[in-house]
Amino acid sequence: MKKGCYTALITPFRNDLVDYEGLEKLCRFQIENDITGILAVGTTGESPTLAWDEHNSLIEIISKQTKGKCFCIAGTGSNNTNEALSATRHAVEAGVDAVLLVDPYYNGPSSLEIRKEYITPVARTFPDITVIPYIIPGRTGAQMLPEDIALLNRECPNVSAVKEATGNLDNMKRTREVCGPEFSIFSGDDALVVAMMTDPDIAASGVISVASNIVPGPASRLIRLVAEGKLEEAEALHKALTPLFKLTSVVTMEETPFGEVKCLARNPLAVKTAMQLIGMPSGNCRKPLGKMTRKGLDVVVGYLTEVMENNPELLAPVEAFFGVDIKARLADESLLESLVYTETY
Repeated sequence: MKKGCYTALITPFRNDLVDYEGLEKLCRFQIENDITGILAVGTTGESPTLAWDEHNSLIEIISKQTKGKCFCIAGTGSNNTNEALSATRHAVEAGVDAVLLVDPYYNGPSSLEIRKEYITPVARTFPDITVIPYIIPGRTGAQMLPEDIALLNRECPNVSAVKEATGNLDNMKRTREVCGPEFSIFSGDDALVVAMMTDPDIAASGVISVASNIVPGPASRLIRLVAEGKLEEAEALHKALTPLFKLTSVVTMEETPFGEVKCLARNPLAVKTAMQLIGMPSGNCRKPLGKMTRKGLDVVVGYLTEVMENNPELLAPVEAFFGVDIKARLADESLLESLVYTETY
């Protein structure tokens, strides 16, 4: 896989149904703003709440939209190897360039089992497609370790990249050490990508990004600047993008009759809320994700306002492509009220 920025695309909904028209607009927006590739139905695409016919339709549409224009990755992972094989077969037939296999969640296989009983069967069944393990123990409760990734890469050359979302730089350094210089490490965390690319012991190739749903052009430019060694420019752009990188999770303390509780709006709730705010196809998340609290929404509005005040050029492509006035929308109280729980505790 080439170095660059790959967008983990959200799945837009309208009245809880997949908004296929909105999906095509989002794909065009990504492609016209020079994205390296698009990931269909990852965590950010709410894969856990999609029926298999929806899952497959989304992959077919995104593969068709991206063909000859940018790279296409399909999320085909599961905690059931037979499901992963079936989903990967469909994705291959749909013409994708790569598949992303998240570590099996809930049933908690060991690193050895993930390698032997999950990734290897998929990689050997489909040797002509790039297979990307997705390491995110905070979501899955399981983790394939660097040593097993290295064995996979040696035994199945099509396992040639990893999406690294452990947040553990030492784990990433170990992956580079055992997998060698040709293996591609992609950040699963927007905020860490510059550190991962500039650390010679990690030498990451880019990012599979959440924020690039909103800013594909600037996010792609950030990766290019780092790759070209233009670190001063990259640092300035990274600083400008930081408020949007924070949309992956928003934490607030909420009052209840029994005292304060922590409320964590996990990805993709905050980014989809932001997209609704600024007028991009999105819709609500599917249950069990819901809406944000007013405190959480205020945090999201604050991030967007910071960007509009300090670096409005980052969001200018959204305004031009979707025909929206972001400042007016951020000040629209009726819109804000529609995006929050009317009652929380």
